[in-house]
Amino acid sequence: MRALRTPEERFADLPEFPYPPRFADVADPDGGTLRMAWIEDGPADGPPVLLLHGEPSWSFLYRTMIPGLAAAGLRPIAPDLVGFGRSDKPGEIADHSYARHVEWVRALAFDVLDLRGLTLVGQDWGGLLGLRLVAEHPDRFARVVAANTGLPTGDVDMPEVWWRFRRAVERAEVLDVARLVQSGCRTRFTPEVRAAYDAPFPAEEFKAGPRAMPLLVPTRPDDPATEANRAAWTALSRSEIPFLCAFSDGDPITAAMNPVLQRAVPGAAGRVHPTITGAGHFLQEDAGPALAAEVVAFVRST
Repeated sequence: MRALRTPEERFADLPEFPYPPRFADVADPDGGTLRMAWIEDGPADGPPVLLLHGEPSWSFLYRTMIPGLAAAGLRPIAPDLVGFGRSDKPGEIADHSYARHVEWVRALAFDVLDLRGLTLVGQDWGGLLGLRLVAEHPDRFARVVAANTGLPTGDVDMPEVWWRFRRAVERAEVLDVARLVQSGCRTRFTPEVRAAYDAPFPAEEFKAGPRAMPLLVPTRPDDPATEANRAAWTALSRSEIPFLCAFSDGDPITAAMNPVLQRAVPGAAGRVHPTITGAGHFLQEDAGPALAAEVVAFVRST
């Protein structure tokens, strides 16, 4: 597997993101290794909170949530998915699969960091991957926060707004990553924030990950990931792990999944599920401190 590595100087002077990167190797499918990056804060013995980002962002997305989580005594841990952020970037779209991304996150979280008693915060692909891990490794998790995410199986069509996004990514000769993130936010980016979202991708050859992810969302019942996702739904439908839905009030892509998760997961029953107001798809960017406060309250209440 040909993997690219973004030069570290691309990440100089990131706004509100002083966290030094940490690195570990995970196995690639060809017998080699890929380097994954993560950042963390808070007390080393604090309850761990796994912050999983989605497409096409990276751990920078969580910069306004991390201080509130750490100040509450939690240990926020934000990896960069393979193909994103400071993590290595397989050079071909075909190098990416749903199963591989699940395994890469699993390897970092469990084999490298040996995280237990975890609180998952998953948004976008962070939920598509994180919910699989919760279903397949429930002993590792103490609670779950689903934020603008879901677990598609291809049995129900994706909304038209998502199909427009997928077609835009497929057809773009030059993929403007920062513009894609901005399009999912209500706040307007400063030039510095825009540059931070572009930082992982110094050239088009680095963007196989962002180009691949929309193609990996199951959109038909015979998708390669459908069977595993159906099995995950079965496990989640029996799970008593405390489960919180914290969706925004302005995301047409995932809004329909909010009531589905609340009905389907026993751990969600009887809870007040907050709506994060004034936020779009990337609610961490639009309302990070508000979402962090909900996570802290959830941890303390469970």
